[in-house]
Amino acid sequence: MDIRERVRHIIYIFDKTYGDAQCTLKYNKPLELLISTILAAQCTDERVNIVTEKLYKKYISISHFANADLNELEEDIKPTGFFRNKAKNIKETCRILIDKYNGQIPDNMEDLLKLPGVGRKTANLILGDIYGIPGIVVDTHAKRLSNRIGLSNSSDAKKVEFDLMKVVPTENWSKLCHQMVYHGRAVCKARKPDCENCKIIKYCNYGSS
Repeated sequence: MDIRERVRHIIYIFDKTYGDAQCTLKYNKPLELLISTILAAQCTDERVNIVTEKLYKKYISISHFANADLNELEEDIKPTGFFRNKAKNIKETCRILIDKYNGQIPDNMEDLLKLPGVGRKTANLILGDIYGIPGIVVDTHAKRLSNRIGLSNSSDAKKVEFDLMKVVPTENWSKLCHQMVYHGRAVCKARKPDCENCKIIKYCNYGSS
């Protein structure tokens, strides 16, 4: 069975098991998703969601973030870690959005990558979840599962992204990455994967070896 056929089977199973999979960061508008993804660097989505529950009630517009007192913003996001760099990136990103993009988040990879604190993972998430433009979001779960299943042998997120692009149908890019997060949390955990209860084990190099 070639790799593309294995992927088709995995997608079929994931669609049945995690059909309602979606981004695990909580947000109500595009700006909130963008800021949450900046905060999520080296931090769990659960902790980010706890922080942003209060954060988005305090800073309700892009201008509030752009004009925020830096020290105060640092304290507000401190539990997410690396808070000094994140606060600086959030303020600078919001200022750029106001000055160059009329307060709107760009809908293309090139412009998104120009924003401080935004890498390919964040850009692909924005493109997929906000604009419906297919993108592959390679977080720790997607990287781990791709390596274990045998869809990529790289530890570099960008290389994993391009490896997945070659074997995953374009229309499944965004959803499959959300499904990998669900599967990674529930079954294919980092320290000890639960292969006995894995529904895709026969299509996985790690589980079937």
